[in-house]
Formats: sequence, C-alpha cells, structure tokens
Amino acid sequence: MKRRDFTQIAFEVVQQATGAIPKIVRAKSKEAAELGRLGGLKGGKARSESLTPKRRSEIAKKAAAARWKTKKA
Repeated sequence: MKRRDFTQIAFEVVQQATGAIPKIVRAKSKEAAELGRLGGLKGGKARSESLTPKRRSEIAKKAAAARWKTKKA
C-alpha cells in the first residue's frame, strides 16, 4: 500500500464525505467476527464471577458516585 501524507488523506476524506468518490468499506471476516462476539459475550460474566462481592460493591459505589457527581462552578 502506498504511503500518503496528511493532506492526501484529508482530501480523500472530503471527497468521500461529499460523495465525489465512494467510501471504502473493508470486508470483515465472518469467522473473526464470530470469535470476537463469542469473547465479548463471555467477558462480562467471567469478570463478575471472578470478583468478590466486596469488590463488586466498591466498583458499583464508585460508578454511582461518578454518575451523581455535580460540577463545581
């Protein structure tokens, strides 16, 4: 693949955005997508099972504090 500088890339992006040239769509491997989804489905459950109830509670409290944190003027 030919290396392009910033201005060439920017020019191509503008052309794609305005419809002057079609957008480049990279094909995804069906097998790779299935493997990624499989790992994604396992991840959260596996993590929650490995955490102690105390640690899960700490994480939940930190998340709640972040959600309810008010901006100081």
